Amino acid sequence: MEALVDAARYFGLEQLPPNIPYVLASFAFFTGVHLIVAPLLSGLFFKETYGKMDRRGRNNWCIHVVSQVHVLVIIPLALRAMAVRELADDKAFGWSDRRIGLMTSVASGYFLWDALDAIVNFSDIGFVIHGVACFTIYMGSFRPFVAYFTARCLLWELSTFFLNIHWFLDKTNRTGSKLQLFNGIFLILSFFVVRIVYGGMYITPRFSSVLWGVRDQIPMAYRFIYLGGNTCLQCLNILWFSKMIQAIKKRFPDGQAQKNFCKWRRHCQS
Repeated sequence: MEALVDAARYFGLEQLPPNIPYVLASFAFFTGVHLIVAPLLSGLFFKETYGKMDRRGRNNWCIHVVSQVHVLVIIPLALRAMAVRELADDKAFGWSDRRIGLMTSVASGYFLWDALDAIVNFSDIGFVIHGVACFTIYMGSFRPFVAYFTARCLLWELSTFFLNIHWFLDKTNRTGSKLQLFNGIFLILSFFVVRIVYGGMYITPRFSSVLWGVRDQIPMAYRFIYLGGNTCLQCLNILWFSKMIQAIKKRFPDGQAQKNFCKWRRHCQS
């Protein structure tokens, strides 16, 4: 623990030492869900699906379980942190251990797990970039730095809730179902609203303005990490959004989506 405290001070992360136990606890919690809880519960409640998967398939299943747990934990913490007055008073360097420390620790522990899993169980360079970029950015918040935007950017995870449901419906033979159609609508809408519009069009310009305003008060590395990291994440959001639309179209070809919607509407009116 002393070595971690020394490392935090070396990198200028002044608010990290008192939060190191929470970061480690978060990492241990999500790792435990991944390696113990998810396999046990999935094998118990989804024998026909999970039980027939190979090792890589089971790992992907458990990854989505962990991701869903993270969404359910981090969204309430982020909403709670958005009301902290200290952040609004100083968008660049504001901090409050009362709510921000816990939220940032949970997010940092999760993205540490996420980055390591993306590297160890490599499948796509985009997942590695996303995990490493998010971990680096959220750890940098302990300087403290732009914690105001940390809370708001975590709201992007809202779309992940519907993405995970979409994935599980595919794996449980519900591809093309009415449930997947309506979940797909919420997925596209939430992703577009929270990541493209709110994240890319609303938060990013304000974040860039704050970063420019304090450029002489932060190390050059921070300018590179935060501008470069945010740019990478926004590019990934656009790429993944286009892939989502293609995936939804593929699952509902030849007007099937319209047919399912009409059936649902007739059912509601009967």
